[in-house]
This record gives sequence, C-alpha cells and structure tokens, in this order.
Amino acid sequence: MSSGSSSAISREEVAHLARLSRLALTDEELDQYATQLDSILAHVAQVSEVAADDVPGTAHPAQLANVLRPDVVKPCLTTEQALSGAPAVEQDRFAVPQILGEEQ
Repeated sequence: MSSGSSSAISREEVAHLARLSRLALTDEELDQYATQLDSILAHVAQVSEVAADDVPGTAHPAQLANVLRPDVVKPCLTTEQALSGAPAVEQDRFAVPQILGEEQ
C-alpha cells in the first residue's frame, strides 16, 4: 500500500466492527482505532509484498534444538518423608479441603 492511497479501513467500518463486538466506543476512540487499524493493515500489505516464494515457512527465525539431559534415576523422598510436613494426610496422600461441593 502506498502512502498516497486512501485508508484501508474507514471510521464507519470501525464503528460497525465495534457494534458487532458489542463495544461502546467514543468518537475519539473510533478515530484512534481507525488510524491504528489502517496502519496495521498497511504494514500487513507491505509484508505481503515481500517476494518469499523460495523461502520455506518457519515457526521461529533462528534454528532451535532441544537440549535434553538423559533420564537418570536418582534417590527421592519416601512417602513418609514427603508427607511429614503435611497438615493432613489420608491414605498416604495429601488431604485437601473439598472445593467443588460434591456430596459423598
């Protein structure tokens, strides 16, 4: 989109989108959003003009590789040690207050 062309989105279109979205916008907000959306659409059009037919799509601009450590079994807490500081224990598990109101 060239800088001399008319706006890609009008104030009336922004008002229509606001009504569809059930947003109550002031006249100042309509003007502000029309300007901002027009700028966004102009930038999208500019990016769309880039000749990138031979460039493969990517999810990230830099090559990323996962660096994973090997799984190694290590000693851990026993059930008794893990539950030793719990305020309430039931059947070798942490007992927590019921929050969903389910009846038993």
